[in-house]
Amino acid sequence: MESVRRSSAVVAALLLVCVSMVRAEDPYLFFEWNVTYGTISPLGVPQQGILINGQFPGPKINCTSNNNIVVNVFNNLDEPFLLTWNGVQQRKNSWQDGTPGTMCPIMPGTNFTYRFQVKDQIGSYYYFPTTGLHKASGAIGALQVHSRLLIPVPFDEPADEFAVLMGDWYTKGHKTLKKLLDSGRSLRRPDGIQINGKSGKVGDNDQPLVTMEAGKTYRYRVCNVGLKTSLNFRIQGHTLKLVELEGSHTVQNVYDSLDVHVGQCMSVLVTANQEPKDYYMVASSRFTRSRLLAVATIRYANGKGPASTDLPAPPPETAVGIAWSINQFRSFRWNLTASAARPNPQGSYHYGNINITRTIKLVNSRARVDGKVRYTINGVSHTDAPTPLKLAEYYGAQDKVFKYDTIKDAPEAGAKPQVLTNVINGTFRNFVEIILENPEKTIQTYHLDGYSFFAVGMEPGKWSPDKRKNYNLVDAVSRYSIQVYPGSWTAIMTTLDNAGMWNLRSEMWENAYLGQQLYVSVLSPARSLRDEYNLPDNTPLCGIIKDLPKPPPYSI
Repeated sequence: MESVRRSSAVVAALLLVCVSMVRAEDPYLFFEWNVTYGTISPLGVPQQGILINGQFPGPKINCTSNNNIVVNVFNNLDEPFLLTWNGVQQRKNSWQDGTPGTMCPIMPGTNFTYRFQVKDQIGSYYYFPTTGLHKASGAIGALQVHSRLLIPVPFDEPADEFAVLMGDWYTKGHKTLKKLLDSGRSLRRPDGIQINGKSGKVGDNDQPLVTMEAGKTYRYRVCNVGLKTSLNFRIQGHTLKLVELEGSHTVQNVYDSLDVHVGQCMSVLVTANQEPKDYYMVASSRFTRSRLLAVATIRYANGKGPASTDLPAPPPETAVGIAWSINQFRSFRWNLTASAARPNPQGSYHYGNINITRTIKLVNSRARVDGKVRYTINGVSHTDAPTPLKLAEYYGAQDKVFKYDTIKDAPEAGAKPQVLTNVINGTFRNFVEIILENPEKTIQTYHLDGYSFFAVGMEPGKWSPDKRKNYNLVDAVSRYSIQVYPGSWTAIMTTLDNAGMWNLRSEMWENAYLGQQLYVSVLSPARSLRDEYNLPDNTPLCGIIKDLPKPPPYSI
């Protein structure tokens, strides 16, 4: 009898452990967003914008590493709509990536619920729409991932933190801009710069964007959410201590100003150690023929006096400015002693000791196809297919939608530009080197969904294998976007360990819309849940796979 009691106690204890494990699942955060048109005035001119819950910028997602995010999006526009989560890696889950190559759009009058986990990530990110030119009209917001309490952060907790979403802006709406591009023309110079939905001018007595208390230190999470213009960020009378760059803690260097290229985010610490009064936060354009500038007011609590009209000087321009900016990039170093979530494979911070299994050289160009402007990578200008590429691949119908490896691992001299659906076949868990070469006269920025990568090298001129001797193979920052200067190249390295269909694109949205992007298909041969989640039950179907039988699910 006693043995029976003991057995029962053991079973009860095991059940209690199991229940505790179930209850210990990472927390869920739930959001309901209504996407509508509404009147906004980022440059002081009323225009139609795209709002989320009536807001521009949209609602902030404030979460913690490993949280599960559930966002129910209702599309009340008159057009299909999708959101992507810029920099969130969507481990094993490209189904939720929010690009036309992975998902059917949310049709007008319908809703879709995104479900994803910010797995093993910390840092500063943002979301934006990927359909058409919607990004030019709004639906952009901050996504901030904090460290779990048990993981120490390499700086004291700030008194508060502020999201700064800045970017170039057009007073023409997204539909007008889309018609311009569809007609074969280019987007011209932006009309101005907005900071959190406003474009302040020197001398304006607007309400402050932020308020600081003397003697305290604050965290500014700064993102360039614009369409095409690199920006320089600086604060009158204050220095900026860089502490995080696109999900990685950095060596804490101090700067007077920082270049933030399109699609990039970073965190800086600012200490309120000046005379208590108003100061200007400044965002000004970089590498443009004429300078665009916007300011926002920072106010000291109980301070007296307006901000000085004498703004801090911008960095140099032209060739000297590019050298200045490259040197700043080289000063960014990964903080290898900081404890933090590391989304890359265990040990990959020793990336310099991993053998390269494949080198892919991607060269961008501007071309005319059938009399219209197109942008290409290795001679191919990407066009979206009616059936999302990931769904076509999952249903075994890819041969009817696209071909793998329409481009080679290096550009072919003299190849005629083509408009095709551009997909690279990546080998699961290969360690690849990607060379981004820009022979054009304008700066480029690239982003790779689903991954962080190591930006190991950047120089003027053309890349060749002997350039590897100049790579940083020790402490390059693990990040999700990188700039390529005019007439220059940038080298990145990453492990293709995240199964799915992932978008590699120019963050210059005109270029991406007109073809400067591609998809990387990374298939797990095992078709195992260890490597990739099953197709979510709520996934809308479209194109040629809409009425096909659902394939067998992945198994353990």
